[in-house]
Amino acid sequence: MELQEALSVALDFERKVRDHYAQSARRTQDPQGHKVFATLAREEQGHVDYLESRLAEWRARGEITAAPLTTVLPPVAWIQAEAGKAAARTGASQRPAGALPEMDFLKEALELEHKTSGFYRSLVAQLASSHRELFARFLEIEDGHVLIVQAEIDALAGHGHWFDFMEFSLEQ
Repeated sequence: MELQEALSVALDFERKVRDHYAQSARRTQDPQGHKVFATLAREEQGHVDYLESRLAEWRARGEITAAPLTTVLPPVAWIQAEAGKAAARTGASQRPAGALPEMDFLKEALELEHKTSGFYRSLVAQLASSHRELFARFLEIEDGHVLIVQAEIDALAGHGHWFDFMEFSLEQ
């Protein structure tokens, strides 16, 4: 895949995910769910803005710079460290039963994030080495999104997992 096509397809992915999060934020009744979806929508809008700027630069100059891509979310290493802390805690927290529509929003988000991560993973594997850095950063961020969305699903389900670690033990 050529760089211009990769940027255009990446924009399509990011817009789709952004729109899902924005719509979910508008439709959710749960304050925590609204906060999560609104934050992720902002994050994805930042990705759209970034990709649009890279595409404009490519069209204007025939080359791009891999300008730093920031994120409003914590890095994967922090998420994993927090998971270790959560594993040591006891007692699961559960959101109210009225939050169930958010579960559908989260499951769809998880599917979108997996597809987006897969797309970036394939770009990193097949693009010329000079363009990999740009998409490798996206892959790192999107993998973090997968972890966060999964953590929200686990918390909403109230089955005692947070970031894939058990929050409590039935054997006490």
